[in-house]
Amino acid sequence: MSDNPQTDENATQTPVDGEKMVFQAEVNQLLQLMIHSLYSNQEIFLRELISNGSDACDKLRFEAIEDSSLLEADTELRMTISVDEDAKTVTISDNGIGMNRDEVIANIGTIAKSGTKQFLESLTGDQKTDAKLIGQFGVGFYSAFVVADSVVLKTRKAGEAADQGVQWTSDASGGYTLAAVDMAERGTQITLSIKEDASEFINAHRLRGIVKKYSDHITFPIMMMGEAPPPPPPAEGEEEADVVAEQAKLEQVNAASALWTRPKSSIKDEEYQDFYKQVCNDYEDALTWSHNKVEGNQEYTSLLYIPKKAPFDLYDGNFRNNGIKLFVQRVFIMDEAEKLMPRYMRFVRGLVDSNDLPLNVSREILQGNKIIDAIRGASVKRVLGMLEKLAEKQPEDYDVFWKEFGACLKEAPGEDFGNKEQVAKLYRFDTTNAEKAGELTGLDDYIARMKVGQDKIFYITADGYQAAKNSPHMEIFRDKGIEVLLMHDRVDEWMMSYLHEYSEKSFVSIAKGDLDLTAIEGVDAESEEDKAEKEKKAADVAPTIERIKTVLAETTSDVRVSTRLTSSPACVVMGEHDMALHMQQLLKQAGHELPSTKPVLEVNPTHPILDLMDKEQDDDRFGDWAHLLLDQALLADGGQLEDSAGFVKRMNEMFLALTSTSDK
Repeated sequence: MSDNPQTDENATQTPVDGEKMVFQAEVNQLLQLMIHSLYSNQEIFLRELISNGSDACDKLRFEAIEDSSLLEADTELRMTISVDEDAKTVTISDNGIGMNRDEVIANIGTIAKSGTKQFLESLTGDQKTDAKLIGQFGVGFYSAFVVADSVVLKTRKAGEAADQGVQWTSDASGGYTLAAVDMAERGTQITLSIKEDASEFINAHRLRGIVKKYSDHITFPIMMMGEAPPPPPPAEGEEEADVVAEQAKLEQVNAASALWTRPKSSIKDEEYQDFYKQVCNDYEDALTWSHNKVEGNQEYTSLLYIPKKAPFDLYDGNFRNNGIKLFVQRVFIMDEAEKLMPRYMRFVRGLVDSNDLPLNVSREILQGNKIIDAIRGASVKRVLGMLEKLAEKQPEDYDVFWKEFGACLKEAPGEDFGNKEQVAKLYRFDTTNAEKAGELTGLDDYIARMKVGQDKIFYITADGYQAAKNSPHMEIFRDKGIEVLLMHDRVDEWMMSYLHEYSEKSFVSIAKGDLDLTAIEGVDAESEEDKAEKEKKAADVAPTIERIKTVLAETTSDVRVSTRLTSSPACVVMGEHDMALHMQQLLKQAGHELPSTKPVLEVNPTHPILDLMDKEQDDDRFGDWAHLLLDQALLADGGQLEDSAGFVKRMNEMFLALTSTSDK
């Protein structure tokens, strides 16, 4: 595609006034794509045109440093929006640098040709930083045709005579016309003839809302006519027609102050909090925030907040991660910039303002974009650092955070392998070391309290705090004074399938696999007599265990003597890599198909029930005892019985049998 649209692809032509210039076929195709496909949200047109106007003002401000005469008699750079309801037009104007005829042909007459981009490339050294131009707006102007049947652009370049103005007109049907026009004021004026199906934009109040949403932090004032006050009542003897209402005056509708572009040292905490409430639509203050400006290969500013309260649907599977807003050179681009933050950090609010992305960036462009990947990686580190500081310096505030958002953070091991260790440092759990429920501990504190010889972090997952605390698996740990982490969030079982170690210490579920505590100092401190008694008891119940194993062959993978139990008769133990029973139950209720797994049944050889079973000669009665052992162990571990009626029937029969025996 050549730089200038032509009637003949192989010829160069300079248009004369009023002559219709035909776009090349490929240019016209791009234009139609822009109008019908690229912008799915009609209101984007105003953002684009305001951004171009801001760009023009920025360029003039920079040029005027060397030539102040370019400002002429008008030194207050601004943009103005006006609505004519009768004519059904919207006009956006600026008093920026403006364009001459050649620049109109090059920059407006050609899609994907950006005068701003050329201007940036012409700068060197510190000028690039100081100019702060938005850049790469070649196609943004054409978003006007999303809402307009036709567009008339009038422009005069700063420093040129009034009769050097240029008028560009197009209805997007395949070309445009150029004409000379007198313009007393420099800059650009764009008038849109609004389509019938976009009539909502012929409304000043609607346009003010769009300005506040997308362009509130453009650093130049955006002016609109204020609403005229109602006329005062006529004085005595005065006709109502003689009363003339005061004319509406131009009012600024944007804040024109991008807080995040200011030095941190100049911003008060109250300003940060007010900005958070405004931008993030929260009534409460944020817990903490991080404001950073990055320079170098990528230039961007981030202002990230941690809220106090979680939205009600934060843990809903359909929750949209719309906490991070994307700006390009102070221009709002999109909400729901989910690529800027991983899903497990969907609680983070705030913004990122990049100097290196194009204004017309789309979600498709964000996919796999190296700039976005770099921003995302740095932002994740920043949030983790912010939370570490909060946990260390303001533990009470961190407790608030963990209560609201801890379950989100627990999703990290499966999503973010590279930061798994750093995230795990932030985890807090209930623990058997706490004096009461709610006193949480971190992994570093747990490790600091580990017994001599202990090289594993012991934990249990359950469907509630009491279920975890009172699990039969806890008995040996309680007796030996070994601390166990009590995990009872629904996400915990999934989290632990990815979180295998922390600080070179392996995690071990006390309800899974074989249990070996012999290396821990003091655990095996038993007299020889006690050891001999246990070995004898285990040998005595061996035949009973074999009988139980035969009865439960179809429902268990093994039956064995337990080293975990001290008071309960039995417990079920899952394989080291099996899912906990309570989690299996949740997934089944949600309609998931799970592979069948058979637990191991561990029995306590010192429990009186084993003595009763050893003496039971009736095979049917023995079978009932065996099933009762398994069923009560499954219930204690959060499982669900396949035959609950059978369990109740066997239990009642056992009660009656034991009662009749005692009566004798």
